[in-house]
This record gives sequence, C-alpha cells and structure tokens, in this order.
Amino acid sequence: MTRPSFVSLALAAMLLAPACGYHVGGRASLIPDTVHTISVSAFGNSTVRNTLARLLPADIAREFHTRTRYTIVSDPAQADAVLTGALTNFSSMGTTTDPATGRASSAQVVVTLQITLTDRHTGKVLYSHPGYEFRERYEVATDPKVYFDESGTAIQRVARDVAHSVVSAILEAF
Repeated sequence: MTRPSFVSLALAAMLLAPACGYHVGGRASLIPDTVHTISVSAFGNSTVRNTLARLLPADIAREFHTRTRYTIVSDPAQADAVLTGALTNFSSMGTTTDPATGRASSAQVVVTLQITLTDRHTGKVLYSHPGYEFRERYEVATDPKVYFDESGTAIQRVARDVAHSVVSAILEAF
C-alpha cells in the first residue's frame, strides 16, 4: 500500500469512528433531550413480597440519580417523565443442596415486573416492558451454627440488583 493510500484510509477511519454506535449512559436515544426530571411512582404488587414492591421505587430512583444526569422528583406532576411499575411475580427456589444437611446451599430468585416510562407532557411511552424478568442466584448459609435469617437482606439485595438491571435496560434501550 502506498503512503497516500494509508493516510487516506486512516483519515477515513477517524472520520467514521464517532458513528460507531456507542453512546454515553443516560443519553440513550429513546429518552428525548426534553426530559430533565423523572418521577418513580409507587409500584403495584400482585405477590406476597410487599417489602420488595416497597423497596423497588426508591432503589430505581437512587440508581437513576447515581448513574444519570436526570433529577429525580417525588411529585409526578413536576416531572418530565414518569416511571410506573408493578411487581407481578416473585419466586425463589433452591438450586443446589448441601449433601450433608439436605439444605439448599444456593437459590435462584425470579422477579417479573411491568415497567413503563412515559413522557408526561406528550403522553408518549418512552420505554415499556410488560414482562421484565430478572433472575439471580444467591448463596445460602448451610451451617446451622452460623445461619441467620437472611430473607430481609436478601430482599434488599434483590431490590438493588433489579433496580440496576431496570435502569440499565432503559438507558441502553433494551
């Protein structure tokens, strides 16, 4: 390859690089530039896991606050966009057992949500996922001497993980 051809190729590559498809988190094309404030409403709940449904809105709001440029407001009437959701299913099942004790040594949690982000001014749905499913495996203490009820901290961990996953899905337009 001659020198001028190499320079032309390098210049063309540099000019095309900004159009590679990558974008900064919180600047996904599905959220218009007119959105500056987001309100996260209380979640509906059709499961027996009231704590999880109560924790999710605050954890999702915190995730938006720490990862994006959006201001989070409590009053939907003061927001540019409103996120609504409902916890539609929660299940937890043991996936492996300790052969000595027969107790579960790990569990898989499956959470199903309905999530909608709506532009309050236009009524346009910016993001909707009616069957958003989150799955995660967690370790469970098997030694009865060190075992304590982990259900409260486990639900908090699930809420944080679900919030991170939901915000990622919205920001990355999945």
